[in-house]
Amino acid sequence: MAKIDLAKVGKNLLKSTDSGEKVELQSLWQNQPVVVFFLRRFGCQVCRWMASEISKLEPDLRANGVSLAGVGPEELGLQEFKEGGFFKGSIYVDEEKKCYKDLGFKRYTALSVLPAALGKKVRDISSKASAVGIQGNFSGDLLQSGGLIIVTKGKPLDLPSITGGEKVLLHFIQDSPGDFVPLDDISTALGISATVKAGQKPVCNDDVCTR
Repeated sequence: MAKIDLAKVGKNLLKSTDSGEKVELQSLWQNQPVVVFFLRRFGCQVCRWMASEISKLEPDLRANGVSLAGVGPEELGLQEFKEGGFFKGSIYVDEEKKCYKDLGFKRYTALSVLPAALGKKVRDISSKASAVGIQGNFSGDLLQSGGLIIVTKGKPLDLPSITGGEKVLLHFIQDSPGDFVPLDDISTALGISATVKAGQKPVCNDDVCTR
């Protein structure tokens, strides 16, 4: 797990898709532990399936005092994503993609994205998504990858003199667009018991992976 400078990345601003306000990333873990899922794109079929999988944990996370948040690198596709009900947590946009950069989520090149999209891991993600009615599109930044972080509760905002608190429990960086964190790994990192069963990973073909 790569080392994260929480003091630095925590200052990065996100836009709340509910209020439109700008908030610091660290505000997501100031009051309770948080699982933050960074999507490649809101229109990405694979990302939508991953979002729906992670959302299965939301009741268990909430019961254990853990919040769930999703972050996208741009607003394009956001409304359709929200209307599709793919994600059960709060949703933000990293308009400057600073969190993506600081957390080591790589960007593909025009030459490298296609081989990545055609890899077996990704091919294994799309037919099942289609089978459960999850579709995607090609709109937006096709070159950004994503990941996930889990951070423990930090020091109170109104008591900045208190030291300690926040800690990274898991820092996951996608290598392939088809990489994601199993639900068991998320619950294990948090030390909680999950009552949900992970869905079978869908298959992603060359027509979908970049979506």
